[in-house]
Order: sequence, then structure tokens, then C-alpha cells
Amino acid sequence: MQNQIDQITWRDGNTPVSTRFDDPFFSLQDGVAETRHVFMQGNHLPARFVPGFHIAELGFGTGLNLLIAWDAWTDLAMAGPLRFTSFEAYPMTQADMIRAHRSFPAFGGKRDLLAQAWSGAGGVIELPGLHAEVIEGDARITLPRWHDKADAWFLDGFSPAKNPEMWSSELMVEVGKHTHAHGTAATYTAAGFVRRGLGDAGFTVERVPGFGRKRHMTCARMPT
Repeated sequence: MQNQIDQITWRDGNTPVSTRFDDPFFSLQDGVAETRHVFMQGNHLPARFVPGFHIAELGFGTGLNLLIAWDAWTDLAMAGPLRFTSFEAYPMTQADMIRAHRSFPAFGGKRDLLAQAWSGAGGVIELPGLHAEVIEGDARITLPRWHDKADAWFLDGFSPAKNPEMWSSELMVEVGKHTHAHGTAATYTAAGFVRRGLGDAGFTVERVPGFGRKRHMTCARMPT
């Protein structure tokens, strides 16, 4: 299910917009700042990093979330690689990733390393300080088959209004099943049905200030 050329349009030069979901891949204000606010701070990272820490993600997109988490991990000189698993139905082509990355800092060369390692399809990526796997396919099918758990979740599908399947209560239950005790999840959306789905999955859910013009976002924590 690799991206076709007409599935991405470009806004302001290098900002990719999904034609399938009519939604940009990252904030038009500042994608890097949004990721740090929503996914890093929302999961209390990098303060929670320990050797073997595992992040899982719904929606790989441009790989920006991975880049920021990986950069924070190496800045702390953590022992061993960061483990990062992402579920993605429509992987971006390598050419589109390279173009989208022009909007990002180089992250000490990590941006180019990721783009060079990216095949445009799911698979394992091994880079210094990083062990990543992108699992290609519909997360409603692939996540239940996953035999692992995460310490933190980045829930980063396209807008719930435009891509409701990625935010269904059934999928949130699977996220809960694949989260360690005291694990966390964060997302830019504060939609009521998403928060209820996370609550039904066993998380303690909190609505907190969002990024930029978004008044609220969602953070969740799994109890013991």
C-alpha cells in the first residue's frame, strides 16, 4: 500500500498534505514544536527514558516524531538503542520524505540518515542509537497481532473527523492491551470519543493545554 504520487500535495513548498484525508502531515505553525509539546512533553519525555525504553506510534507519516525522540535519546547518551515501533497504512515514498524533511532541522545528521534508510515501505531500521520498525498495514489488523508492549504511545493519526477508523474505541482498547503498567499515551486531539475510548481501554485520561491554536490535547496513563 505504498503512496501514489497523487496522494500528497504540497503547501507552502515543503509541507505535505494527504489528499486521502485532506490533512497536513504536521502542524503548519511549527511541526517540530508541536511534536515536542504533544508527544514528548505529553508522555513526560525524555525524563522517563531508561535503557530499553519502547515508544509505539499510530501513524509514522514523515518520521518527524521518531527523529525528535531519537535525537533526545542520543542527547542523553542512553545505553543501547531507543526502541520505536510505528503502525502505518500508507507509507510515504522516500522522495516525499526527503522533500518534507526540508522543513526540519538536521538533528545532528539524523534527518538524512533516516531518509537514506527509508525504503518507502514497512520494515526494520537500525541506526546508531535506534532500533525502529514500521509495521505496514491497517492498524486495526496489525496492532492486535503485535506481540509486544510500549512504554509510551504517540497517537498521531490524521484528524479524527477525517480518519475516524484510526481513533475507534476498538483500536484504543488494543493500544491499552499493548501498554506496560504505568505506560502513557498522548495525542493532539481532545475529541470526546477518543478520550472515552482511552478510558475504556484502562487509561486514566486527562485533558491538558494543546499546542498553538489548539486549546486542548489528551494525555493518558496506564495504572498498575
